[in-house]
Amino acid sequence: MLSVLRLRRLVRQVPLQTSFIFLFLLCILSVFLSSYFLFAIKRKLEPSLAAGRSADDLYVTPSRPLPFLSGVGGTLSSDGSRTDPVVLVFVESPYSQLGQEIVAILESARFRYRTEISPGKGDMPTLTDGQRGRFVLIIYENILKYVNMDAWNRELLDRYCIEFGVGMIGFFKANEKSLLSAQLKGFPLFLHSNLGLKDCTVNPKSPLLHVTRAQQVFSGPLPGDNWTVFQSNHSTYEPVLLAKTRSAESTGLMHTSVVQDLGLHDGIQRVLFGHNLSFWLHKLVFVDALSFLTAKRLSLSLERFILVDIDDIFVGKEGTRMKVADVKALVETQNELRRSIPDFTFNLGFSGKFFHAGTDEEDRGDDLLLSYVEEFWWFPHMWSHMQPHRFHNQSVLAEQMMLNRLMFHRVFVLVTSTEEYPHLKPARFRRGFIHRGIRVLPRQTCGLFTHTIFHKDYPGGPQELERIIDGGELFLTVLLNPISIFMTHLSNYGNDRLGLFTFKRLLNFLLTWTHLKLQTLPPLQLADKYFQRFPSDTEPLWQDPCEDKRHKDIWSKEKTCDRFPKLLLIGPQKTGATALYLFLGMHPDLSSNYPSKETFEEIQFFSGHSYHRGIDWYMEYFPLPSNSSSDYYFEKSASYFDSDVAAVRAAALLPRARIITVLSDPVERAFAWYQHQRAHADPAALKYSFHDVITASHNAPVKLQVLQKRCLAPGWYATHLSRWLEHYHHDQVRILVVDGQTLKTDPASVMEKIQTFLGLENQVDYHKTLAFDPKKGFWCQLLDGGKTKCLGKSKGPRYPDKQSQVFLRKYYRDGNIQLSKLLYKMGQVLPGWLREDLLNIR
Repeated sequence: MLSVLRLRRLVRQVPLQTSFIFLFLLCILSVFLSSYFLFAIKRKLEPSLAAGRSADDLYVTPSRPLPFLSGVGGTLSSDGSRTDPVVLVFVESPYSQLGQEIVAILESARFRYRTEISPGKGDMPTLTDGQRGRFVLIIYENILKYVNMDAWNRELLDRYCIEFGVGMIGFFKANEKSLLSAQLKGFPLFLHSNLGLKDCTVNPKSPLLHVTRAQQVFSGPLPGDNWTVFQSNHSTYEPVLLAKTRSAESTGLMHTSVVQDLGLHDGIQRVLFGHNLSFWLHKLVFVDALSFLTAKRLSLSLERFILVDIDDIFVGKEGTRMKVADVKALVETQNELRRSIPDFTFNLGFSGKFFHAGTDEEDRGDDLLLSYVEEFWWFPHMWSHMQPHRFHNQSVLAEQMMLNRLMFHRVFVLVTSTEEYPHLKPARFRRGFIHRGIRVLPRQTCGLFTHTIFHKDYPGGPQELERIIDGGELFLTVLLNPISIFMTHLSNYGNDRLGLFTFKRLLNFLLTWTHLKLQTLPPLQLADKYFQRFPSDTEPLWQDPCEDKRHKDIWSKEKTCDRFPKLLLIGPQKTGATALYLFLGMHPDLSSNYPSKETFEEIQFFSGHSYHRGIDWYMEYFPLPSNSSSDYYFEKSASYFDSDVAAVRAAALLPRARIITVLSDPVERAFAWYQHQRAHADPAALKYSFHDVITASHNAPVKLQVLQKRCLAPGWYATHLSRWLEHYHHDQVRILVVDGQTLKTDPASVMEKIQTFLGLENQVDYHKTLAFDPKKGFWCQLLDGGKTKCLGKSKGPRYPDKQSQVFLRKYYRDGNIQLSKLLYKMGQVLPGWLREDLLNIR
């Protein structure tokens, strides 16, 4: 207090002129400091290209990443997350190369995704579902589409990312029009484009790394001359990959080609790539970016199982078989691989008839191989190497198997593998399945075939095989598959021993560039591991045998795909699907399935327990096709629409089928189902009012909850229709949405539209075949003599009480909005009831 009083007296003693001079000097100093600060910051934020990192000062300790937000609104799932594990991928077109490569990696890793064309101006896809986020990660094929987005959508997306802790991956695609140097709009980040790079290395202190090992330098030029490097002095940016420029004036400094944004600038974590995915190391870092930005929700474990099959170990013409030295090399290589892959063992497939079928020197190789019989795992082919489907007598087939057993005292038929299910290509879709107790695992090719014998004669030259191994298809197979079974052949282990060369080189590459933990297991245990990891694969997904020539060639010549239906009427229940089924059956060119003893006019193959009976069982419900080209089979199963599995099953077996769904007011549909259940004496429907059913809590009795779900869930039209579009997405014109209300009031016009949709040449005028029955209150089939054939009384639903209507209008409001957007995207007319409902939404 005393010091303050002294200061006040001192100030009073200073002359006024001195005070002005002091203030003037203070202002001059302030201007000088401000100018210096602005100039210095500008220079720091805009480094020149030469301001890279020296090789001696290459690696930096990363700043602490911004933690993902949690607990800020939203609902938590069982794993504590507030977003669905789905990746939103913005592509420039459905056919862009980079977009397809991004999707291929996601599909290989079995990560769920959704692709959208990058919006410039227009609607952003719906990002939330109630209080939950619909996407766990955003990927932009072209990051400039994000940077230059209109302000409304940009703010919407940024707010979503911040609130739900969602990260972003982006690629900068330089072209001849790109500025050589520019600042990324809105970010303290500078880009230098259209560069040639070489000698890439990984920053070992990057927090991004999971699978990637930062140990070696990739020496040599990187593919392409249109690379972009990133520079900034902001603490939010840390390098992941660095490389040198290829220009003559290059100083040897390292420049960042992949950069990580820790989220310190705007609260959103990002990983930006200065090129596409053509460089294999980008694919590896991309997998790590998926893991890091999703807090390891979309992450591949480090555990990898590898099994190498050697098919036809005794089948081969003279000159291609293994000799004594080849067998010794096989055993030595197996022991060498075991140093890094515990208990690694080659799996040998044999046909006993061809033992000792080579030269004397090759026969001695056969003898030596059998002396090592306990060193390997073995599995049988047919004794004579004939394909099993060519046997028309089961006893002869069994006899062939027994000959292998008598000779080798082993027959392995509980587990096998194939590269043909569901199809040979694309390889990333190969799956396992279990059929009649036999477990079938997916098998992969590795660039080695029966004709690839000599290194110098490899198709494309020796460098092509090395490319496949070093970061190419073979490397990616191991990277993206937890279990890899590789198919090789006897001829790959004689002469130049390409099989041994391939897997020794692959192992070295994996150990150099990844942290993967390589293991192996015998086939039985490997099958256990596979189906524990992928339990959904246990049930086979029946494919159309006629869509794949390789499959058609082994299918019975007595069967025909013309017996499959070309039209599915998928429901949902209580919308008028049964009436439409009746009307379709009146057309002379349309034939429905035979009735089922269990489910009447519905087969329910794709949604019911009969699916495991197979396609032969399904085909028996349809007539043998005549010679007429007008045969058009269809089936109606109203349970297909909202089934979780029907769409994927139907698309696999009937990829070219037409799909018709009838959508009526979901409020009306819910009440109609309740009335239907009351008519069938459902205890819950008889005990509880409709309002009690639809408003029941999760603590309600189980039977009440089941009834509630069947009343409400089928009315989530947008959700179920999206599922069908997901599996029939290549041809949206194959799906027709029928207005259930119009079907009731003007069925003839609906049938005219359907006949055009089906492409029927024989057009029927339904005005002449249908008649309105005033007693029933709906349209019926007109018979000879003026009589009508109508559906039963239970097919005429009424609206529920006012209180329930208000509740359901609100309940279905958001879903109906999504349905309108979906139908608009499909190019289909909105049903009248939906237009009316949207007009009433305030």
